[in-house]
Amino acid sequence: MSVAESLPGRQIISAATRALIEGVTNKRARFVLDSIVKNGMVSTEEINNAGYDHPPRAAQDVKDLGFPLKRLKVKHSNGRSIAAYTLDLEKLQNPGMVGRKAISKKEHKQIVERLGSQCRICSSTLNLQVDHRIPYQIAGESKGTDEEMFQILCGSCNRKKSWACEHCPNFLKTKDAQTCRSCYWSGSDSYTHVAAVAERRTDLIWVGKPETDVADRLSREAKTVGKRPTEYIKDILKR
Repeated sequence: MSVAESLPGRQIISAATRALIEGVTNKRARFVLDSIVKNGMVSTEEINNAGYDHPPRAAQDVKDLGFPLKRLKVKHSNGRSIAAYTLDLEKLQNPGMVGRKAISKKEHKQIVERLGSQCRICSSTLNLQVDHRIPYQIAGESKGTDEEMFQILCGSCNRKKSWACEHCPNFLKTKDAQTCRSCYWSGSDSYTHVAAVAERRTDLIWVGKPETDVADRLSREAKTVGKRPTEYIKDILKR
């Protein structure tokens, strides 16, 4: 277990708060909360070791449910400094009473089927997740049709979106929902930016033969002229 530079004392968590934690069904959030109840804190190393490869996202899941967290510095088992999280009891008011609405397995399945059963970015049909088009931290629980509120992303693309959002100046400072609506990551067909950067993207996915044969040929041709496939394809399109 990580050794903290400045460990919090064992927190006195009320029975009401413990009951709310018992009602949390989000697995990542529940792991974080259970670890804090048991040990007073949870480190990013422990979150990683539990199989959750993006600790800030796990911590954000907890915050979305209305449980405020404090960020601490602790020592990794290899000696380097890393982050850890504990409950901010001074700010703990009505946790779980507000926050992101949990989507049941039945609702998840229905939304995925209604929205096409494939990732909007890469067209994968594996590990599909229901994603808020506008981040919950910006717009809260937005209202409208499934198409207006959600999009389907695979786990990999959802992690890419999370990383992009967490490093976007609008997400960090401005928090303007309209800026999010015009972003590539919101699923907009007429997006004007990618995480506040003037950028355009086209994600080409080659599935099955003969498509993969074409992709392999383009990769070989790119290699012969000393370019990456993406650069080579851009050159072809510019001709």
